[in-house]
This record gives sequence, C-alpha cells and structure tokens, in this order.
Amino acid sequence: MSEDESTNEHAEQTITMNTVVSFHYRLAEVGEGGEREDWREESHGGAPLTYLHGFHNVVVGLEKALEGKKVGDAIEITLQPDDAYGFRRPNSTQRIPIKHLQFPSPVKKILPGMPATVETDQGKRAVVILKAGKFNVDVDFNHPLAGKVLYYEVQVEGIRDASIEEIAHGHVHGAGGHQH
Repeated sequence: MSEDESTNEHAEQTITMNTVVSFHYRLAEVGEGGEREDWREESHGGAPLTYLHGFHNVVVGLEKALEGKKVGDAIEITLQPDDAYGFRRPNSTQRIPIKHLQFPSPVKKILPGMPATVETDQGKRAVVILKAGKFNVDVDFNHPLAGKVLYYEVQVEGIRDASIEEIAHGHVHGAGGHQH
C-alpha cells in the first residue's frame, strides 16, 4: 500500500470501540433557563484530550455522541446529568485530616470551594473543600459538575487503533495518556 493510500485510509477511520481518540473541546454549564453560561474549560491552546473509546474514560453521553465520527468532525451537544457526571449524592461528604489532601498547585490557605485530591481504597478521588479547620477538612466527594446540565463543543483531531496493552489496561498510554 502506498503512503497516500495509508494516509487516506487513516483519514477515513471512524471512532469505534478500541480506538484512541484525541479531540479539542469547550465546556460550559447550562443555566436553569436553558442559556449557555461562560466557558468553564477548554483544551484549545494546549494539547487535545486523548482517551480510549468504549471504556468510559470520558462522560458517557460524550462517548456515545462521538461514536462513528471521523477526524475533522465537530459536534455540539447538551448533556443531562445522567449522561454526564451523574446526580449529586447527598451523603457524599466526609471529614478527613488535612495531611491526606493533595492540591493541583501549592496553597497557602485552604478555602471552601477549592478542589483537591485524596487517596482512597478505590484510588485517587477528586473532592471539593466544604469547610476547613486547623487539622481537618469537610470535603464533598461529588464531582463538581454532578447534577449539572453541560454543553460541549468538540472537534475530533485524531483517531488511531489502540495497542493491545492499552486495551488490556483500559486507558491510553504515552503522549496524552497514562504513564506506567
């Protein structure tokens, strides 16, 4: 097969189970009146997000919407909580020692609303600080976007077949993925 045929065949690849997908996105919450709020996150200006399709490495509604898409395809989608980060669980708060928290960047003072990470029996979990004391903090284990209606704009940048190792581990390895 010539290089042109190989490139052409790759360009026609679609997103299916066991493909590694890279995409740029913008994310906003949708207000109660149905209006899109300010952009909350976006990947433009940085590396695209990369994930292994079919393993729920992105929210389920986005994964479903990307099924069958090709490089260059763009989608706009509004997701209800059950297709995004789920509904808020009211009993997902806990008091933990401050020493168990990890922050995305150094902090001088722990304040309510700050994101952090804590190591649990199920691995690292994202938390949001509810109340900070001298030695302990009250945290919310709900995802910060749980219970929210979300609006995404997505542009598919790349698709490739996953390696046997990536499929066995259930996530992308290398650039844009997990390092072992």
